[in-house]
Amino acid sequence: MNVSLVSYEVDPFAKVGGLADVVGTLPKFLKNKVDKINVIMPFHKIVEKNIKKYNLTLEKIAGELYPISHSFKYPFSVYKSYLPETDVPIYFIKNNNLFSTEEIYEYPNKDHQTSYFSDSVLAFIKNYLPDTDILHINDWQTALIPVYLKNNYRDDNILSKISTILTIHNLGYQGIFSPEILSIAGLPGYLYNIDALEFFGQINFLKGGILFSDIINTVSKTYAEEIQTEEYGYKLDGVLKVRNDDLYGILNGIDYNLFNPETDPLIPYNYSKNNLKNKVKNKTYLQNKLNLPIDEDIPVVSFIGRVVEQKGIDLITEILDYLTLFNIQIIILGTGEKRYEDLLNSFQNKYSENLSINLKFDKELAQLIYAGSDMFIMPSKYEPCGLGQMYAMRYGTIPIVRYTGGLADTVKEFSCERLSGTGFGFYDYSSSDLLVKILKAIHTYKRNKECWNKLIFNTMNENFSWEKSADEYLRLYNRALAKKRY
Repeated sequence: MNVSLVSYEVDPFAKVGGLADVVGTLPKFLKNKVDKINVIMPFHKIVEKNIKKYNLTLEKIAGELYPISHSFKYPFSVYKSYLPETDVPIYFIKNNNLFSTEEIYEYPNKDHQTSYFSDSVLAFIKNYLPDTDILHINDWQTALIPVYLKNNYRDDNILSKISTILTIHNLGYQGIFSPEILSIAGLPGYLYNIDALEFFGQINFLKGGILFSDIINTVSKTYAEEIQTEEYGYKLDGVLKVRNDDLYGILNGIDYNLFNPETDPLIPYNYSKNNLKNKVKNKTYLQNKLNLPIDEDIPVVSFIGRVVEQKGIDLITEILDYLTLFNIQIIILGTGEKRYEDLLNSFQNKYSENLSINLKFDKELAQLIYAGSDMFIMPSKYEPCGLGQMYAMRYGTIPIVRYTGGLADTVKEFSCERLSGTGFGFYDYSSSDLLVKILKAIHTYKRNKECWNKLIFNTMNENFSWEKSADEYLRLYNRALAKKRY
């Protein structure tokens, strides 16, 4: 079985969010389970910078290739590197006109860019990777690939044999454009109908991917169920119900070799679930670094993520005034919407003694926060999978979450009486419910150290490694191949 993963971002070459982490890590765990595995992405401007930054190899393997159907007959070239510390090849589709910005998603005509990329991927596959069995595509930016395959290339002796799997990482982003994109992309006009790509008078790329992919999955079992409801379906719930028999949920994993408190070079003191003394040292180191009062007994509550409503930042800001009345410290790291950044800065000015607001992306600080905090809050409005809670648990930091999507699949309510569970959670999207769970966690931390230590042990004993998820993807690949034969 020969598999190629296609994505708009792949860590460490280009990264905006969790998608890059997934596609940069999953192939490492699949490579020994399939015959061949490749990764394909655009040659964004930032790619060349990161290749130099991380001292990675790069070679040009093809030039003057052209998309097959797309009306933009611009030539593209292909470059090759490898995922770090692996023999997994990654191929970059390069066109200086279409991939001309520093920011991965800031090209002004995303419909032109993504449709050109999708058709170019297939031209590259046809000419250089003709033994491809599976194309594993990710999110709306690559969702036209199965549309091309099932319509334009259904009689092609190479491309017609390929099976497709679409992974939806976040249904909220769909790629909705004007109907003119069909002719620009070189796709047949009959696709502009309600049973294909038409979507309230527009064209919806993700809808096309859902309808024409052989198999669809999303990144947790609960999210796969939620997106078939009106509340979470973003007007695609009906389409997803139609494909229900081919829709699966596979939880993302994390790289347990990279995120390992026993060996992590980004934290000053390594520790394990059986010896937590150094976790406390990381806490006081973190307090000192962020100019917070150094006290190992003060509960440290943290948030790492995008400062946007989807991540529940509105709930957090609603209760910050009240939380600061308690003898706790609160750390926030991330960037996002200006209105929330401004609001958080105003809180920082008021409560500098027990609040640290860090409006930036800082990987090293993030690792230290995971290791040095006592609790990690993730009150998302919706969360397809979530990685932050997994990182936190790996480092023995207790998650406090809203039970939705992957958060519901990974965090189990802790019971001090039964000494079971891995965190605290709530269901209604409510700041008062979040506050209740934070106070419950603080009470357990301060009043019952035996319970708290057992809770830490439980969280660090969880296993969210990619190995299990890779096995589940392998089963999906086999289903896609079987489905293609009929």
